[in-house]
Amino acid sequence: MTDTESRPAATTSVPVDNLRVAGLTRLITPAQIKEQYPASPAQLRLVANARAAARAILSGEDDRMLVVVGPCSIHDTVSALEYAKRLAALARDLEDRYLIVMRVYFEKPRTTIGWKGFINDPTLDESCDVAKGLTLARSLLLQILDFGLPAATEFLDPIIPQYIAELVSWAAIGARTTESQTHREMASGLSMPVGFKNATDGSFQTAIDAMGSARSSHSFLGIDQDGATSIVKTSGNPDSHVVLRGGRNGPNYHPHDVTAAHDALRKAGLHPALMIDCSHSNSGKDPKKQPDVWRSILAQRQAGQSGIMGAMLESHIHFGNQSLAADPSTLAYGVSITDACMDWDTTVALLREH
Repeated sequence: MTDTESRPAATTSVPVDNLRVAGLTRLITPAQIKEQYPASPAQLRLVANARAAARAILSGEDDRMLVVVGPCSIHDTVSALEYAKRLAALARDLEDRYLIVMRVYFEKPRTTIGWKGFINDPTLDESCDVAKGLTLARSLLLQILDFGLPAATEFLDPIIPQYIAELVSWAAIGARTTESQTHREMASGLSMPVGFKNATDGSFQTAIDAMGSARSSHSFLGIDQDGATSIVKTSGNPDSHVVLRGGRNGPNYHPHDVTAAHDALRKAGLHPALMIDCSHSNSGKDPKKQPDVWRSILAQRQAGQSGIMGAMLESHIHFGNQSLAADPSTLAYGVSITDACMDWDTTVALLREH
């Protein structure tokens, strides 16, 4: 056989790229969406002031508690705005005790599959109109700020912060992503305080490691305000803390859990400040048990445990949750479509307790 005969025949076109990509759609750039939905100086002052207050609470300079409260996820802007208007009034009444920040979660991490959140699928029909989701999310945050109420969110996709981060006063990195290098790097460049949730198994060492990483400078790939792929260089974020949310083995909000977490933080050379999530595994995802966690937090603080600097509550206008229907128009108003929530009246009564 000759050399020519032993070589495979040349081919003009063998498809090897994007074989499993069904389509690509260009998005509006961060700069364009900010031009269409700009933040006013008053809105940006509110964000800056809330971030400064959260940092002061985190450091112990402010003895109030940071309370992140609101729906498990946003799926309907009308009910979200009604909730925000109510919460803004309550936050003003209780500002001597709490810095209340509304939970405005647009992205939903999934263990397997399911609805990925308002930004990914704002029309709840699997059309995944991300451009519409980004626009509606930014518009909603601006309207919430107009009520005088700061907002909190969980950042999941590392591109999303470029579109909305300047409107957010506190951010979370979830239990499923706290171990992710991508999210630790992203957190190192965020401009607001960040809470790292403990891992789904209940271990908080992963969150402590994440705090150490986020405090350092990083360089990674991202986009700039014009949507161009860029190298992002960060200076590190010193304003981070652990969020205890329980795990597969049960809750971790009791005094011995808090003491163990504080000891681990001190051993790592980090400030021993914690937020406790009253939902998720700490309540067994039963909203009726969230008040038990809240009251334990208050009791621990009253007993001198100042290291608990914050709490998180999942709350909506009405109690419980509902499955995402094939026809979104049939959904009950003000009821979560993800985790079950406390109703508004229970939330008010709980926050007014001493």
